[in-house]
Amino acid sequence: MAELFTNLTELPPDPLFGLKARFSQDSRSDKVDLGIGAYRDNNGKPWILPAVKQAEKKLIEDPNYNHEYLSISGYEPFFKSAAKVLLGDDSIAIKEDRIISQQTLSGTGALHLAGVFLKKFYQKSKDIYISQPTWANHKQVFETLGLNVKSYPYWDNSTKSLDLKGFLNTINTAEDGSIFLLHACAHNPTGLDPTENQWDEILKALEAKKHIILFDSAYQGFASGDLEKDAYPIRKAINEKIITSPIIICQSFAKNVGMYGERVGAIHVILPTHDKNLNNAIKSQLNLIIRCEISNPPAYGSKIVSAILNDPSLYSQWRKDLITMSSRIKKMRKELRNKLEELGTPGKWNHITDQTGMFSFTGLTPEQVSRLEKEHGVYLVSSGRASVAGLNEHNIDKVAHAIDEVVRNVKSKL
Repeated sequence: MAELFTNLTELPPDPLFGLKARFSQDSRSDKVDLGIGAYRDNNGKPWILPAVKQAEKKLIEDPNYNHEYLSISGYEPFFKSAAKVLLGDDSIAIKEDRIISQQTLSGTGALHLAGVFLKKFYQKSKDIYISQPTWANHKQVFETLGLNVKSYPYWDNSTKSLDLKGFLNTINTAEDGSIFLLHACAHNPTGLDPTENQWDEILKALEAKKHIILFDSAYQGFASGDLEKDAYPIRKAINEKIITSPIIICQSFAKNVGMYGERVGAIHVILPTHDKNLNNAIKSQLNLIIRCEISNPPAYGSKIVSAILNDPSLYSQWRKDLITMSSRIKKMRKELRNKLEELGTPGKWNHITDQTGMFSFTGLTPEQVSRLEKEHGVYLVSSGRASVAGLNEHNIDKVAHAIDEVVRNVKSKL
């Protein structure tokens, strides 16, 4: 049968889910999962947000609740309120009817939809620039679609800080009208975000070259606990009209509402000026892509998120939940740094607290990460990216001592 298919080879497991499989097979009782990006409580257990529990109860108790199909565009109360979360209730783009929104299969589905749309209709460039490093699936999504995936410098490993000079140089030398994918906040995998002043400089450089911005917003409110702060570059670019080219935003509610398995997301296309005919054309083409790929989006998760965003009481509870999650992660960052410094672990560890969001680019080498897994049962991605949400008061001592041991072990062999 093999001769019936050409160029067909077995691919290696996805790195993240391969890591998860190895973790699951590990029989050690004190193993620690710092790989998969999902929030865990202080006992290492999945946490259903109180706002979600209340929204689920409200939804199911509604006598009109059902499992009927949504429209091709998705659940309108969801994607309209999702746009307001990103841009603000008083957004000029919303008031001027310059935004076209659509429900998607979480952030990944939004990215794929954006890629299909740009590949088919955007004429200036097929080059899409992603940060080096970035979330691995970014490269896979856009390469699979046939876009020319390039990269811009982002993480300076020698200083464990943003390579702003390299970033701006790539913006300035790229072909005019190229596509730049930007992490709106809580950069994955580094946890390193530009400051507001740096964002201003980046946005001005992108505008000067008339590049198209594709924002990936997967952690709004989850990073800092503040929805407004985490939307800074998006609101700056759009509400203050810093950018005069169209902007596309891919939005996920997997992390900040904890709806990981429900795949709740949206795509928003923001035009520089109102054009009813263009709005309708974009909407119809997004609908066609959705119709061909998934027919219409799933209902349950979007109705839960919509209930949270549109009910003042639930919305208030959600904002408290965001503070609960972000505060615990910040606490774990601080404690891990303190413990490593108390142990005298070689190197500097301030970058752990300088970073934000779920992930930390620890600076550990692939060899050190491998030893962490084999000798200590501490699992993280080979790049050294650790999910800080996997740390808690029961395992942080173990993790700190394990990191100390592997850093000293590798150093002793140099």
